[in-house]
Amino acid sequence: MRMCYDPDDEDEFEAGRDLLVDRLERWAARCGEPRGQVDAFAVATALDYRHLGTLDGRLGLWEPRHVKEYLLDWAPRTVTVLPDEELPDAPGALRLLLRFLHAAYLADPRGPGLDTQLAAVDEAARTYREAMADRSRFGPAKFWLTLAAEHGSDTTSQEDLDRFVERVHAGEIDHDEAALAVVARRHLIEGPADARRSEPQLPVALPSEQELRADAERITLLTQLRLLSEWAGQQGRPLTTTGRLKTADARELAERLATGDARTEAVRSLDDLPRLNLVFELARQARLVRVVKGSLYAVAKAAPELKDRLALWRRAFDAVFGLRRPLLGAKSSRHVESLLFDTYEDTLADILNTLYSLPHPMPWPRLRDSVDYGHRVRLQLDDQAPAMWFDHAHRDLRRLLDVLDQLGAIERTRGRPAPEFLEAPAYSDPPALPTGMPAALAALLPEQPPAPAFDTGELGGESVELISLSPLGTWAVRARLLDEGRDAPLVGELRHAPAAGLLGVLADHYDTDSARSELTAWTQAHAGPDSALAQLLDAVRDMPFRGRAQAMLDTLLVALPEPEGERLVRSLRGDPRLAPYAIGVLVQRDLLDPDDLTDAESLVIVAEGMLQLLEITGPDGLAETALTREPDLCDTIEAALAAPHPDRAALAELEEAAARLPRTGRARGERRRGGRGSGTGRGGKKRGQGR
Repeated sequence: MRMCYDPDDEDEFEAGRDLLVDRLERWAARCGEPRGQVDAFAVATALDYRHLGTLDGRLGLWEPRHVKEYLLDWAPRTVTVLPDEELPDAPGALRLLLRFLHAAYLADPRGPGLDTQLAAVDEAARTYREAMADRSRFGPAKFWLTLAAEHGSDTTSQEDLDRFVERVHAGEIDHDEAALAVVARRHLIEGPADARRSEPQLPVALPSEQELRADAERITLLTQLRLLSEWAGQQGRPLTTTGRLKTADARELAERLATGDARTEAVRSLDDLPRLNLVFELARQARLVRVVKGSLYAVAKAAPELKDRLALWRRAFDAVFGLRRPLLGAKSSRHVESLLFDTYEDTLADILNTLYSLPHPMPWPRLRDSVDYGHRVRLQLDDQAPAMWFDHAHRDLRRLLDVLDQLGAIERTRGRPAPEFLEAPAYSDPPALPTGMPAALAALLPEQPPAPAFDTGELGGESVELISLSPLGTWAVRARLLDEGRDAPLVGELRHAPAAGLLGVLADHYDTDSARSELTAWTQAHAGPDSALAQLLDAVRDMPFRGRAQAMLDTLLVALPEPEGERLVRSLRGDPRLAPYAIGVLVQRDLLDPDDLTDAESLVIVAEGMLQLLEITGPDGLAETALTREPDLCDTIEAALAAPHPDRAALAELEEAAARLPRTGRARGERRRGGRGSGTGRGGKKRGQGR
């Protein structure tokens, strides 16, 4: 059981979600909450939101922004409450879920504390009911399903929905045109509510702050920004009537800042000094200087950043996102802006996010073609779009890369591209349609643009331009990713996390090398190897989810230096609590041959497998399995119940579930939805859900 699933792992996620809901209900009952009072459907939608509706998909991490977005955006957009249905208690369900995640050692240690989370729920709950009634917040599927139900259509009947669509096209259905316009525009720009997952980022290692500061000290552009601010001063410098530097001042500044602009004596306007113009516009966007009543002044509040080279670099880097018009805008009425002008901020973010944590520099042709594809999708361009449009965008993309290079955010070299770029797929999938939307209603949506082919013919040379982020660029992009709600692991950030939180994050998000580095840092921060190992093993013992406990032990095996990890796990074969996990890990990693197991260990492995199957499927899922595997499953369960497994309480639950197994049932291959029978699976929701 994981706390983060790939978007395509629908079956695995649903099984994990239903397990969490089931365990939450049991935990709530032990805490005195009546089981029937827990809104399991609302808990499930909260987990759906974190899995489907957020960029990172981390089920155990809830920042205040996630709480607000779930209650005031996702739920109003996706959870369809038909006429006469009761509004789900999403705020109450979320409070319960947050408390459970902390109690079950599932809360991500990189998130805020429980008190902060609960306060965020209380704040958002004040306007939850109002948001759920606001039709402009609905998704397209919910908008039309709700309207269909209000006009007497059976939303489960394809025939009724077909008639409803005909009435819409005939103009017979009154609806809120303004709200629909907002809904349609949002769907076109943002896509479906469940199409937001970003690509997972590998953990990165960053230099120390001292090293980053030293890198910033070497950036000439920062010195020029400081000198421009000092030149403007608190007294101000008069500008032209169009708000630009006067010619004489421009010549003086070009010399003073050593911009490298040629022929300063022949300058007639700032356009003749492109490098100085970049400094001037970047300083304005960074709020180092400002224009007041026709004069240029230094911004007093920026003085601390001017003295802090690293802070100044970050301020300048963020200001690049505001350079669209000064960098790419038309210089006169005879010129037209390129495609990149129309998509500037989004494309810049895509470029930086693409380069982030790549193990190899990206070749220019791949970067250029990916930007072209982004233009086609965002601007709804088909194959008939003139090639000249893209040529102009490539020219402006070069300008943007030049700025990032001057700022020290990227590094450009030449060489042979890594093989991974030669093997990239030729096509990308077009944006998905809303999940669960009936075919008849999907016809009301605009068509999605086709995905173009990427050209890989330029990648075979020995001197291809290669682009990567610098350490400063990686540092700044990571900060922006975190601000956007994305997962951007940093080696060393977990050194003070609880042991269960550490192993859980490593198991879900870290590759082997990064996990080893992180575990080394954590061990050093926890009084050395002996103390650290004791805490880590206790965390595995205390984990109430069997599959996750075994994954945590497996992570410990691979994250410890060889052969220390294997030696540790082998020593646990006789541990009264951890033996089943230890034997399972060793067998799965082919470090222990099944023929070398003792008879008792063989039975323990069988029993642990059945217990984990019961955990993830529930009694109903076990019954479903019995329909296709009987009598083999019954024989396996019988062997498991006879095993010397240390968890006798879990075996008792298995025995109880086995007693309810059917001996006959549905035809082979018939698939059941919502295995636990809790009403939280997609096929058994007690309320409609539309995206």
